[in-house]
Amino acid sequence: MRITTSRAVAASVAVSVVVAGGLATAGAQADGSAGNPGTWTGVPAATKAAGLTVPNALSAQLAEHVVAQGSTPLDGGTAAIPFYGYDGNGSLLPAPNTNVEASKTEPDKNTYLVLKGQTGADPAYNYGTHFLFQGHETGTRGYLTRINLDADAAHRVTLMADSYTSGSVLPTWDGSTYNPFAKQLLLTAEGGSLGGVSQATATYPSKVVSLAAEFGKAGYEGIQNDRDGNVWVVEDAGGTTVPTSAKVPNSYIFRFTPVDKSDLTKGGKLQALQVTSLQTKTPITYGPIDATHPTGNAFSADTADLHTYGKTFATGWVTVHDTATDTSGANFDANLAARAAGATPFKRPENGVFRPGSDFSEFFFTETGDTNATSTANAGFGGWGSIFKLSLNSSGDKGKLSLVYTGDAEHAGFDNITFLSNRYFAVVEDAGDGLHTQRAKLDSAYVVDTKADYSTAPAPTRFIAEGRDVSATIDSGLSGSTGFQNEGDNEITGIHVSDGDASVGGILGAKTPQLFDGAWRLFWTQQHGDNYTWEITPFKG
Repeated sequence: MRITTSRAVAASVAVSVVVAGGLATAGAQADGSAGNPGTWTGVPAATKAAGLTVPNALSAQLAEHVVAQGSTPLDGGTAAIPFYGYDGNGSLLPAPNTNVEASKTEPDKNTYLVLKGQTGADPAYNYGTHFLFQGHETGTRGYLTRINLDADAAHRVTLMADSYTSGSVLPTWDGSTYNPFAKQLLLTAEGGSLGGVSQATATYPSKVVSLAAEFGKAGYEGIQNDRDGNVWVVEDAGGTTVPTSAKVPNSYIFRFTPVDKSDLTKGGKLQALQVTSLQTKTPITYGPIDATHPTGNAFSADTADLHTYGKTFATGWVTVHDTATDTSGANFDANLAARAAGATPFKRPENGVFRPGSDFSEFFFTETGDTNATSTANAGFGGWGSIFKLSLNSSGDKGKLSLVYTGDAEHAGFDNITFLSNRYFAVVEDAGDGLHTQRAKLDSAYVVDTKADYSTAPAPTRFIAEGRDVSATIDSGLSGSTGFQNEGDNEITGIHVSDGDASVGGILGAKTPQLFDGAWRLFWTQQHGDNYTWEITPFKG
């Protein structure tokens, strides 16, 4: 059917929007195996075509329902930030005959917590005990929200903070996790030289402080604690583009060891991962881009080795900053410091998690790659994106790095990652509008088997074929027009499995997930467009 009223007016600016099917689909009656990701059936990727909206499709064993959407009014909202996914600077769809609409704030990585005694903007209301926190990636200013999963519509999403305790405006955030040692949320800003890490109380109103002096500036995204109170941060910083459409590896895996794990503001040591070359037996470092090396290390033998199945690399850590020696309290560029220290750069790693049951000795992380079908680094040099496993010794100071999976045109742009069990994890795509158009396919989420040898095994199973909602379809048509400030196609983000345990014993990776057992829950956010946040549950017919 065709959209009507104000949506039809908006569509006339961009595209004629056709709705294909319902909002979300599932397959036949589930067979009771929803809790075992190894049995989930695959679904085909959603097709991208001009003006076509497409429903999400899930494995036959799964269903999903909305827990919040962009137009949900905020409990405690302001004139500047009135909705879950929209700023207050315009209408939620373009005004007639224009491309002007409110800035979409793109709720990002989710963190699920079970907490008692939480309050909100309404002092007389009982907000329950089950909560989903997220920062927002874009918009006119950053802010922190909490979805109150037990609450009614009027109290469904609470605005927790929109400024630091100092009064300055918050950055737009990407990653989040809960640090039980300090009893604080940790949030990351993927702002390149303006990015960084902040911490926020989980109580209302949230008190937010910057950790710039401790973590410095970088394109930080994924963030995760380990059992010792260290904080692991994965950087997503795109490198220089070299012929053709390939990016030079320019992002690092960081580990922060605090002086006092209960108070990160007391400082500590920031380190970056260093990988030893199989070719030279010396560290793999950032390659110079000059007349002699016009493509840097985008096509080096080391980059090829890193993206080859069956190869294993020795690893260690190099210190890039230490507050014990730098007592100035000043900000610093963590990316440049890692480069100067001889750390090993990767092709846009975005998120990482510890495997449950490994006693924090196995860390899996994603590389997004180049997200361009014309990249000459796609074949053999990680351009499609990859997944790595870092196996650590008992101290965590030495390790072995190996390739788990390297992508192709159908499986590319890997981003968020979460373990579904101690064997299987989910990884999602952020391929971007350009690659969507090139391959005529939208984003997907996959089940990856840690025991599979993907040099010979079939590709991971697609369990979410993300579609495109009406607002995203309109925005895709408007994308690139003068003055239009929002994103286009929907993106999968915030994939997250947790039982909400806020204690030290509940750190992600400490316990084996038991999906759908009444405690463990699975969430994801359909970023851009209408900005739905979903919970996945067993399909019951």
